[in-house]
Amino acid sequence: MTIPGNLLTTAMAVMPHTDVDQALKAALSLDVPFWPQLPLLSYYEDMYVQASEHFPGIQLNLTDRTLSFSFDKFIQEIEQAMVHFETPDYFDISTAYSAVYHRFLEFDLAGRPAIRGQIEGPVSLGMNILDQNKRPIIFDDTVRPFLLEFMARRINVQLQNLKKLNSNAFMFIDEPGLQFVFSGMSGYSDLAARRDLETFLALCDRPVGIHLCGNPDWDFLLKLDIDVLSIDTYTNGEIFTSYADAIRDFLKRGGTIVWGNIPTNSEPFEKESSASIEFELKRLWDKLAKNGIERDFLLSRSMLSPATCCLVNADRERTVEKAFALTKELSTKLRAEYSLN
Repeated sequence: MTIPGNLLTTAMAVMPHTDVDQALKAALSLDVPFWPQLPLLSYYEDMYVQASEHFPGIQLNLTDRTLSFSFDKFIQEIEQAMVHFETPDYFDISTAYSAVYHRFLEFDLAGRPAIRGQIEGPVSLGMNILDQNKRPIIFDDTVRPFLLEFMARRINVQLQNLKKLNSNAFMFIDEPGLQFVFSGMSGYSDLAARRDLETFLALCDRPVGIHLCGNPDWDFLLKLDIDVLSIDTYTNGEIFTSYADAIRDFLKRGGTIVWGNIPTNSEPFEKESSASIEFELKRLWDKLAKNGIERDFLLSRSMLSPATCCLVNADRERTVEKAFALTKELSTKLRAEYSLN
C-alpha cells in the first residue's frame, strides 16, 4: 500500500489525557487515527517504559518512576526471552502497558484511508536506558543486536494487528534521540546510527516511518529506507526545506512527509491563527517549488499534523484538542483549495 497524502490528517500519539474515552475521541477525530499513549494516566504508558515491556534486563520501578537496565539480569533472562521469539503475543503491548491499544483494536476502522500505530525506536530506547554503570545500552555490543531485532519484532506484531482492521495501516517509529546523534556529545556517531537503523529497518515489515520533533541531520533521515517522515515543521520547517534535493528524492521514492505545523503548547498556539499557519505552510511549499518540487506532486505526498505532543499546558487536554481541530480545519480548507480528493 501507499501511505495516503493529499493533506489528510494525523497526530502524535503521546497525549496529556487521563480520560481514555476523551483521548480516543480526539484521536478518532482525525483522518488517520491512532491509539493514544497516556503517560499522565500511568507510568506504564511512558513511551520508553511501554517499548521496554518484556525486554530482558529491564528494571522498572513504578514507585520512583524509573527505568534502568542490569546486564546480569539480561544474561539471566535472555534465554527465556528467546524461547518466546516465535510467540507474537510476547512482542505485543499488554493491557497493563496501555489502557487504549486493545480498545482501539476493537473499533471498525476499515473505512478510514489508513490507521497508524507507533512505538519507540531502538536508537532512542538504547540511548535513554542506562545500565548499572550509567552507560546507555546502545553501546553494549551484546545488547544492541538483540535490541534491534527485539524492537523490529514489536513493530511487526503491532502492524499485523492493525492491518487486520485496515489494510492501509502503517507505523511510526518514534526516534527523538536522533537529534542528539549529531550533537557531537552523544558518543554515538551518525555512522553507527546509520548502520544500526539500516539493520533494524531491514527487519521491519512495511510501511514504517520515523517521527521526531527535533532537528537532526535531515539529509541523513531523508536517505533512510523509510516510507514516511513526520516532523515538527512549525519549529524546523525553514531548515528542513533547505534540503530540497534530498526531499525530492525521498518523495520520488514514494515517501510521504507529515507536516507538523500546528503548535500544541498554549503560548505559541494562542499567538497563531489558521491564517498564519496556512501562510507559513504555503511559504515553505513555495520555497520547495522554487527548487523544482512541483506543488501538486508535493501535496499528493503530504499529510498534516500538530507540530508536537504536549504534556505541560495548564489546560492540557483543551489546547491539544484545539490543535487537533485546527489541523482538521486547515486540511479541509487546503484540500478544497487544491482540489485534493
